Amino acid sequence: MCDQTIGFVGLGLMGRAMVECLQKNGYDVVVLGNRDRSGIEEALGRGGREAASAKEIAERSDIVMFCMGRSDQVEARVFGEDGVLAGAKGGQIVIDFGTSLPASTRKIGAALAEKGAIYLDAPLGRTPAQAKDGLLNIMCAGDEAAYQRVKPVLDTLGENVFHLGPLGTGHTIKLINNFFALTTACAMSEAFGIARAAGIPAEKLYGVMSAGPLKSGMMDFIRNYAIDGQIDLAFSVENAAKDVGYYRTMASDLGTDSPMSGAADGVLQEALRNDFGAHMVPELVDYLTDHLKD
Repeated sequence: MCDQTIGFVGLGLMGRAMVECLQKNGYDVVVLGNRDRSGIEEALGRGGREAASAKEIAERSDIVMFCMGRSDQVEARVFGEDGVLAGAKGGQIVIDFGTSLPASTRKIGAALAEKGAIYLDAPLGRTPAQAKDGLLNIMCAGDEAAYQRVKPVLDTLGENVFHLGPLGTGHTIKLINNFFALTTACAMSEAFGIARAAGIPAEKLYGVMSAGPLKSGMMDFIRNYAIDGQIDLAFSVENAAKDVGYYRTMASDLGTDSPMSGAADGVLQEALRNDFGAHMVPELVDYLTDHLKD
């Protein structure tokens, strides 16, 4: 057994895969779930233990890990009456693997520092399937000495582990990355929609566009749905809208503007208003094909 106890909060698809990886590699894991208990039961079945609150997670763990979708969810688990902050202790390291607002990340880091604990942001790349095998991309930022302390655990979870700079840098880079990726996805979805309206086969359009410098993995994700009906990017429109919205908030917090993100934000927000949020991003091809006619 590894000699560190990991407290893990947030057992969605990614979180439960990460917990499985940690347990397979000998870590003692204490878990805290939400309404869906399926991930909790899986972890308990592998020998994990369950905590009743985020405060208890902090009290029982050497390292606390968050894997949640939104900054407000993270803040609720930190600042709530029975939150991590209430149970944090000197020298403890808390890591946020989600895609959060950098301003929120720095606020949490300052609050934990008052208890002697250290906060790291470490957003992720790749999929839950890869998480089970410890093949994530991990974009960590924060105190470098703390990073070195937890790097063996991060190396268990990730194939490519980066230290990017001061606290909040990981979340900043992740949001820039997702802005660019999702803007590309929206643009490529519209391109296929316009081609459909013009009666041009998607294969013909893709053949020309992919022959030059436009070709990318994101282009191929959209192509695979438009031509083959295959969804390789299991990322919802709702999550995409959240990330682009966070990017725009981050830009505003920096005292700047983001004109390029406005189009993607408009498309994604409109899709939400039309009850398309649960669909996957590649399905925007269908959404935009239909709504280009409005």
